[in-house]
Amino acid sequence: MLYYCAVRVILVRDYDQVSVRAAQFVADEIKKNPSLVLGLPTGSTPVGMYKELVKLFQSGTISFKKASAFQLDEYVGLAPDHPQSYQFFLKDHFLDNVDFPASNAHFLDGMSQDIPKTCDIYETSIRKSGGLGLVILGIGRDGHIAFNEPGSSLSSRTRLKTLDHTTIRDNARFFDQPEDVPKFAVTMGVGTIMDSKMVLLLASGRNKAQVVSDVVEGPMTAMVTGSILQMHPKVTVIIDGEAATRLRRLDYYTKVEEMWDEKLSV
Repeated sequence: MLYYCAVRVILVRDYDQVSVRAAQFVADEIKKNPSLVLGLPTGSTPVGMYKELVKLFQSGTISFKKASAFQLDEYVGLAPDHPQSYQFFLKDHFLDNVDFPASNAHFLDGMSQDIPKTCDIYETSIRKSGGLGLVILGIGRDGHIAFNEPGSSLSSRTRLKTLDHTTIRDNARFFDQPEDVPKFAVTMGVGTIMDSKMVLLLASGRNKAQVVSDVVEGPMTAMVTGSILQMHPKVTVIIDGEAATRLRRLDYYTKVEEMWDEKLSV
């Protein structure tokens, strides 16, 4: 039997290959379990993956008719039809372009007048669905997963979160004015993500190299919330060459993948 390291690291050439490999990973899991419950990310990193998944759907390779999805996070104060809301993003880039049943897509309500109650209901919905089967993540430059900013409780559940200045600055490029960036969000908690059966983490570019190293090889700390993924039993990280430049054990991860490919080809 071939054993992976605690975190499986797949190295590919560039962002396009990250997107293709990630889409194939998701497609393979959907084929194995058509009723898969997904945790869906937003931001620039997963855009290419969503494009590839739409292509796979259009070619008849996969169907999402039986799948379910839960949004990872949402800005507070943005209506669902706001162009920068994450609900709008998920529908525009993915959900409305495949056969995903609207009734199976669950969204966080950033306009709620009772956010704690909304978050409790969201957690209950996840449990009623049978739990998250596959959570797909990007990683913030400060190490956050979803909107679990540095200092977040590593056992946290879906809740209101104040955004870190680094996150606000990084997300300002999506808004007309820096002051338009929301300062609060509702987010799936670290504990919620850790309860999932599988995690797929994507990263690309040299500006993510340090945080990828911190998440995969650094000490586990609430100051880099993604580092808790080292404790998850089934994590796959797909990165390009630039994002891998600070990994100390890159040769080992590459060798593990080569051994796995050899085993599959036998």
